[in-house]
Amino acid sequence: MKACVLIPIYDHGATIGAVVDEVAALGLPVLIVDDGSHEETQRAIEAVRARHVLVSVLRHARNRGRGAALETGYREAARRGFSHALQLDADAQHDVADAKRFLAAAERDPGALVLGARDFPAEAPRARRWGRWVSIVQVWIETGSRAVQDPLCGYRCIPLAPTLAVLDRVACGSHMEFDPEIIVRLVWSGVPVVNVPTHVRYYADGISHFDMLRDNLRMIARHARLVLILLARLPGRLAARLRGGA
Repeated sequence: MKACVLIPIYDHGATIGAVVDEVAALGLPVLIVDDGSHEETQRAIEAVRARHVLVSVLRHARNRGRGAALETGYREAARRGFSHALQLDADAQHDVADAKRFLAAAERDPGALVLGARDFPAEAPRARRWGRWVSIVQVWIETGSRAVQDPLCGYRCIPLAPTLAVLDRVACGSHMEFDPEIIVRLVWSGVPVVNVPTHVRYYADGISHFDMLRDNLRMIARHARLVLILLARLPGRLAARLRGGA
């Protein structure tokens, strides 16, 4: 297994330095995908790159969305010869101390999708708690399995080959809806899931780019599309079972 760290970022200039300083202790190459951040964050990213030789930066000229930034990062990581991308967010909510457990899980099962399962401390916003449970139920329905414990957690170790195979076949959502959709499609492709419990931190002055209206509508539309795809496949699967039992 050959892994890199992947950090998508949009206007988290106040936290990116601390995140990368922690991640640098892993000794892995770090790929930052700047999704059209403003000048203040661009300067913070350049300062990070100047003090860490293993850091490289890709930049979107305009903000294209979380999913688009992640796809850019996956493709670049694969182009550079990496088999896995340890993905975490730039807002310092993820506990970098857990990174070794994600990497160890991927080492044990290189073909698996390793997902963070957040513990949600008392200070976590109620909307985040409810949002996670709604998404969990939707993904359980779409995958026909309870294997996925937290489809909205951005802390993951991604097996790049099967992920890019999915992205080459279908266009996934380019914003926040990307996170649960790529999980569902990987499970449909036969990729096993490993869940790693992880601590998440919430800050009173933390910045979230989740738009409660637009992103929730995107989530609803994407889940509806996945359910329709699932329903369209059911007759074929039932026929195959009947032929197998004949």
